[in-house]
Amino acid sequence: MKISAKSDVGVVRQNNQDFCLAGEFADGVTWALVCDGMGGANGGNIASETAANTIAEKLNNGYHEAMNDNSIKHLMVSAVEAANATVYSRSRSDTDLKGMGTTVVLVIIKNDNIYLANVGDSRIYVVSQSSITQMTTDHSVVQLMLDRGEITPEEAKDHPQKNVITRALGVDDTIRIDFSQEIYHEGDIVLLCSDGLSNFVDESRILHICNTYDSYELADVLIAEANANGGGDNVTVVTVTE
Repeated sequence: MKISAKSDVGVVRQNNQDFCLAGEFADGVTWALVCDGMGGANGGNIASETAANTIAEKLNNGYHEAMNDNSIKHLMVSAVEAANATVYSRSRSDTDLKGMGTTVVLVIIKNDNIYLANVGDSRIYVVSQSSITQMTTDHSVVQLMLDRGEITPEEAKDHPQKNVITRALGVDDTIRIDFSQEIYHEGDIVLLCSDGLSNFVDESRILHICNTYDSYELADVLIAEANANGGGDNVTVVTVTE
């Protein structure tokens, strides 16, 4: 699989609270994750990096080639739960880090399956030649308002509460994790991103870029697009394709 990954501070922010990791297990199965931290001058940085490294360690230590669907689900969920416990414990032991947390989106791509886990409003998309599909549901106030029919999708784009999330890793001692399993089709691009991309680049533009540029260029080009459109947040992109 071809992996493109990059995290950028953006145009406005002074520090980068995003963090991403990606890699392959010994059998070539690919994994990737993006975290978008929050809390204090340094808390977001620490939350996102701590969560990402904890998840990566759990995945690499726990994965083996013979794992079935349920085993992979258990591995991913337990890895995110371990990251939640680690971030939460660290925030409780250091008053300067109190209240820190992070989003997380995590995928494993094995054969023709995509396994997805998420907490918060970072996103996973699947991009084909003709379509882009958001595979995760945002855990945010605006998403709740959309679900209730209180606002329209157009109103959601510029809503003043669009950055307020309802679920984050590391804030409480327990965490609810969304998990799903989807079919991977040959040629699809699996794209993970923080809201620094989704808030500044329309899905139609993401689709166009993904079908125009070489797979190894995608993270750079998408981040450049977000920054050209204002770059009001840290922006992180990981893409995986055959």
